[in-house]
Amino acid sequence: MTASTPGRITAGLDGVPTQVDVVVVGLGITGAGVALDAASRGLSVLAVDAQDLAFGTSRWSSKLVHGGLRYLASGQVGVARESAVERGILMEVTAPHLTHAIPTLMPFGSDVPRTQAVAARAATWAGDLLRRGARTSVETLPRPRHLSRTEALQLAPSLRRNGLRGAMLGWDGQLEDDARLVTTVARTAAAHGAQVRTRARVLSATGSSVRLRDELTGASHEVAARTVVNATGVWAGDLVDEVRLRPSRGTHLVLREETLPGLRVVVYAPVPGSFNRFVLVLPQPDGTLYVGLTDEPADGPVPDVPQPTDPEIGFLLDVVSAAFEHPIHRSDVVGAFAGLRPLLDVPGEGETADISRRHAVLTSRTGVVTIVGGKLTTYRRMAQDAVDAALAASGLEAGPCRTQSLPLLGAAPRDVLAGLEQPERLVRRFGTEAELVLASAVESTGLSEDELLAPVDGTVPVTLAELVFGVTHEGAHDVDDLLDRRTRVGLVAADRALAVPAAERALALAGAPMS
Repeated sequence: MTASTPGRITAGLDGVPTQVDVVVVGLGITGAGVALDAASRGLSVLAVDAQDLAFGTSRWSSKLVHGGLRYLASGQVGVARESAVERGILMEVTAPHLTHAIPTLMPFGSDVPRTQAVAARAATWAGDLLRRGARTSVETLPRPRHLSRTEALQLAPSLRRNGLRGAMLGWDGQLEDDARLVTTVARTAAAHGAQVRTRARVLSATGSSVRLRDELTGASHEVAARTVVNATGVWAGDLVDEVRLRPSRGTHLVLREETLPGLRVVVYAPVPGSFNRFVLVLPQPDGTLYVGLTDEPADGPVPDVPQPTDPEIGFLLDVVSAAFEHPIHRSDVVGAFAGLRPLLDVPGEGETADISRRHAVLTSRTGVVTIVGGKLTTYRRMAQDAVDAALAASGLEAGPCRTQSLPLLGAAPRDVLAGLEQPERLVRRFGTEAELVLASAVESTGLSEDELLAPVDGTVPVTLAELVFGVTHEGAHDVDDLLDRRTRVGLVAADRALAVPAAERALALAGAPMS
């Protein structure tokens, strides 16, 4: 296979074009979205990242496709409306294979005043109005309703029973995996002709050119462009010094599902003393639970991998323990992760928790277009706005935005997905491409389907087939790429250790990564 094979990601800069219409810097969800938007308009695109797909903030989310309820509660009506619209597009058009509805539960215990319970009910119904305004069907996201104490305990048996008066049941969207969404968007961009390159560091950029270094070979390349888009998130100011950000750290904990047995819903645990802040307990498809998240200023240099702090871990455990029958201890925490939100520094704003999550598009003196802020759910609209701004600034002509109705690779209606005969895990993660994943792994390795589909361990459901596909089609270059981004085994250190031999085997069976 060659570096230019459609639909495949490439590590390094071998064969990189010397001139393109658009250079996109950064391959998180926003950069991948910009690459897809521009390529689907008929533009030639080079999208690069110094590290890997989803290396930064995009892989550290709550894995929710938010409908905007939390923004509505803080008065950000425009952001809430945009979130609801984009959630509907993701769940019904572009990525039904990577998303599903998940029930959310707001318990009304003795620590929740009745006035706050009334406000929570009103906010939940307002969220349903947003769903209807976004024209998301009730089949995709059912209507909310009030639950009795008994009904609440059926969905969340571990809730604190003393003082529990009932709960409010709502619905939101959940991602199979945020890094998997980034990878799928990037591969879809590549399928539309974009050159998507990891291990390609931008040393300098103007609105008409970039200087790149191949992180595998050290070779440097100059690429001329009609326009350059900076989608590097919390690192945006490193590329364009006019951009000022106030990063905010959001921390999550990882628990085994048996810590809170029988939990079938996202639980909103109220933060004491706050009217509209909650800590969420989020069941995940892989048998874990996430607890999050914090919103703390992150001053100083931006690290490659942010680390949770002890006070944040303690805060999350304290809030969640108060909502459940039995306290959660640090010994229950099997993993933790933190991400930095790229919030725009707006003079006069207060705490980072109060800064608007609306995105912004900025054009530098040299013509570099920077997209910052926003949320994972609204990546498609962010990309559309960034490409529109880049076209306006450069005078480059292109077709209209198509991404609102453009399915990602593997997407199909839910009834079609339900009828696929491939293994359920592969369908959840690859949709209609599940057959391609298995067939290409058989072709690449010569192994049987049974061997390729066996979980790497009893507690690690990842298969050799998807690890091989990560190398042959998704640009995975090493074990870290496979375990920390193409799959999320790395979120639990003990599981990661068990999966390392399978990742090493996949790299060996698939041959050297593409270059």
